Formats: sequence, structure tokens, C-alpha cells
Amino acid sequence: MEGPRPMSEQRDLLHSEEEEALRAAVRDLLTDHCAPADVITRTESDAPHDLALWKSLAESMGLAGLLVPEAHGGQGATHREAAVVLEELGRAVAPVPYLTSAVVATEALLACGDEELLGRLASGRTIGVLAVGLHRAPGADFPAVRLEGGALHGELTGIADAAAADVLLVPADDGGLYAVSADAAIITPQTSLDLTRPLATVALDGAAGRRIGAAEPAVRQALRSAAGLLASEQLGVADWALTETVRYLKERRQFNRQVGGFQALKHRLAQLWLEVVSLRAAARAAADALASGRDTDVSVAVAQAYAAPVAVHAAEEALQLHAGIGMTWEHPIHLYLKRAKADSLAYGTAGAHRTALAALVDLQAP
Repeated sequence: MEGPRPMSEQRDLLHSEEEEALRAAVRDLLTDHCAPADVITRTESDAPHDLALWKSLAESMGLAGLLVPEAHGGQGATHREAAVVLEELGRAVAPVPYLTSAVVATEALLACGDEELLGRLASGRTIGVLAVGLHRAPGADFPAVRLEGGALHGELTGIADAAAADVLLVPADDGGLYAVSADAAIITPQTSLDLTRPLATVALDGAAGRRIGAAEPAVRQALRSAAGLLASEQLGVADWALTETVRYLKERRQFNRQVGGFQALKHRLAQLWLEVVSLRAAARAAADALASGRDTDVSVAVAQAYAAPVAVHAAEEALQLHAGIGMTWEHPIHLYLKRAKADSLAYGTAGAHRTALAALVDLQAP
């Protein structure tokens, strides 16, 4: 039996002072500029992305370049810091393309080594989107467009945040990944459950593209990081749902007593708290594994196998326990439930990750 790891290899999953300071700064910004009522209003408009908020996060705070080395214009931070940001963005269901640009597209460019485009994304002035469907799991096959006569032809569906993109990273059938200006593509919105992360169809009809590297390793690295860090966003959603439900049940009175004092509701909230605490550990372990490069595939699979059911359960409990007010459009709970449901399909379902985990640890099905 394998013994314990040496002390030098033990993981420290606690947040550092710098990470807590980052959390506080992001939360303060979102509190001031991402009120739930404003998010609901924006989802009803033709411009669901809050680009002013994105500018504050990306340019003013430098968060778009957390994963980019300082030599390429980034902050030279790690996935641990990016996880802190995503947890706060999930807690606010902020309609910004942080996951898609600052994580997914950035990871693809890091795999390709394109320094010029990396610097543009790190500055926050350019939004990049990997043209792979949001539902694709790490390691899964993904569609590619045709390369004919040096031009790209084809259609890709389910592309998250494509409407906000300045540049698209498009896999082609020659095995390459191509940078294509969003202006050269026909981007058609799709009906999306999550109104804060809209999907779109991307059609290319003879679009010019610049080959930046091999598609397969770049997409694999990008989707693995996306799946691992998505768990932190799901943690933010679940933690908000739990916190707000506890607060509401302390204020709501029925039969001249606090609703939260009823034993049956206490048990439901206690069970939900245990699930959220466990999700926090799994999400933190995935972020640390991505940062350190140790046990990455296993940690990501564990986090995603657990995160989706917990986030959905937390949002459903919040909806039910808020009773009638929770069913109104004006209350933000529906945004959290839709984000949790959409995230449960993003970058692979919980079932897909359980299957991957079984193969990684050589656990055969009965």
C-alpha cells in the first residue's frame, strides 16, 4: 500500500492571503456593478454580455491575464487564482466571457505558443473564444471545419460567448487550429437555457484564418482546464443558493415563528451545507492540481463528477424554499438554476466524468 506523500508534496488547499485579497476585490467590484436586477435586465436585452464589467475585470484589475506568463503580458498567476475569480463570478452569475476567454481560449493559445494573440487576450482588449461546443468533454471528439484553398468552410454549433468574441479559435480538418476574426464569421444566436452565457452557431464561408498550432492537444488542454475550473464557478452558484436561502428562512415568519426554525427545513439545509463543503474541497483540489500538474486528470474528473449534482440541488432547494417569491421573474433564483443546469452539461456531464474517472483509476464496471 502506498504511503503518505512527503511533506514537500502535500497539497495546501487553504486560500493564501493573496487569494483572499483577490476574492475581496472581485466581490466588491461585483457587488457595486453586477446587481441581480441589472443582470436580469441585461438578459432581456439584445446585448446579454456586460462588456463594461468585463473591461473593469480584465483591463482595470488585470484578471484576463491571470494564466498568462508575465513575459507575454499577463499576471503569471495560476489556476488557483483563476478559481477564486470564477467562484465569485458564479456567485454573481456575472454575464462576462471570463471562462471562455481568460481560461479556455487562453489555455488553447498557451498550448500553441502564440505569444502575440496571448498578449492581446491577456490585456482584456481582445476577447477570444474556442469554437468548440460548450458540451464537449475533455478528450472527446470535436467537429472541425473544412480547409479548402487556404480558406475555412463549415458550421459549428453550441459555441459559448461567440457573440462577444473578437477572435475565434477554429479547429480545421487538417489538424490545425486557426485564428479567425469574428467579423469574418456569421454568428447566429441559439436559444440558450442560461441567459447569462448565451450560445451561438458559427458559420464560416471562405473565411481567412491564421494557423496557430495543432488543434487536438490545444483543445484537450483547454477543455481539461475548463472542466476543472468550472467546478469553482459551480461552487459559487451553490454557495450563493445556500447562503441566500438560509438568510431568507431566518427572516420569513409563519405561524408567528421563523420558517428556518422548523426541524424538517433545518435537516434539508444541513444536508445541503455538507454537499457544498464537499464541493468546495473537490473544486479546490482540481484548481490546485491544474496549477501544480499533479494528479490533474483524476482531480478534474472527481470535481466534475460531484459538482453538477450539488449545484443543481442547491439551486432547486433555493427555488423551493423561497416559495412563491422564488418563482417570480424578478427574483434572481431562476438565473442560478439555469446556470447550474447549463453547467451540468458543460465540458462533459457528471456521468461522462465518472466514466473517465473509472478508467483513470482502473475501476471496472460490474
